[in-house]
Amino acid sequence: MTTLGVHAPGAMGIALARCLRAGGHEVATTAAGRSPATARRLAEAGLDDAGSLDAVVRADIVISVVPPGRAREAAAEIGSACTRSGARPLVLEANAVSPETVTAIAADLPTDLVDAAISGPPPAPDADRPTRVFLSGPRAGEVAALAVPGVEWVALGADTGAASATKMCTASVRKGFTGLLAQALVTAEHHGVLDAVVADLRLDFPTAGVGPAAAAATKAWRFVEEMSAIADTQAGAGLSRELFDAFAQVYADLATSAYGDLRPEDLPATPDVGNLRPRR
Repeated sequence: MTTLGVHAPGAMGIALARCLRAGGHEVATTAAGRSPATARRLAEAGLDDAGSLDAVVRADIVISVVPPGRAREAAAEIGSACTRSGARPLVLEANAVSPETVTAIAADLPTDLVDAAISGPPPAPDADRPTRVFLSGPRAGEVAALAVPGVEWVALGADTGAASATKMCTASVRKGFTGLLAQALVTAEHHGVLDAVVADLRLDFPTAGVGPAAAAATKAWRFVEEMSAIADTQAGAGLSRELFDAFAQVYADLATSAYGDLRPEDLPATPDVGNLRPRR
């Protein structure tokens, strides 16, 4: 049995923990230093609290899955816990960051790292379609060998940064489209042509509508940092960074909208495009 630790368990981390446990693996995590809501979610998921990060890093593999802007901080916390405890787990760096960032994180850790990138929604053991997780680095095969219901590992090779580069490219299309959609719908509503715009878009994009944009708005605060990471990645490839710096502003605006204050499960069945407008 492989023991896996989850650092800073948010919605994605808890979802991964459920899948890991469904695969027969032991899971260690803790709400120490986090909000009472985190402790409540751990209890609701049936996950025991290990009491400290020092206890979590004694696992065979420790997963870091936090908002992109916290990736370096989370890695430093894991590194400090490893130094204090003497533990040397394999760290699965599963944050939406640039290849340069994950390479820098790997250099600073006192233990080995596998670059990982989650492509899709939080996984569930009984999901019809598993969530894909890209893996790269010299020890990626050790993670890819784990049976985890609801997760499809996609090993990309030994180059650390390849998984993050893949995520930056795919997210640029998916979240770029959603940002464009939100801007178009708010503009269409302003001009009184919303129904015509949605009907025309659905000829090519069948799921286009207010719903996907509203769902993105509930997580927009997190996507701002991801857009900046995409801009960094594209600049590293010799391209202009201005496009995704602008998308960072789009998501910053969505984060200030009425839907930016909600969790995805709290959205109404029929979202109102007016609630996508930024508060200024």
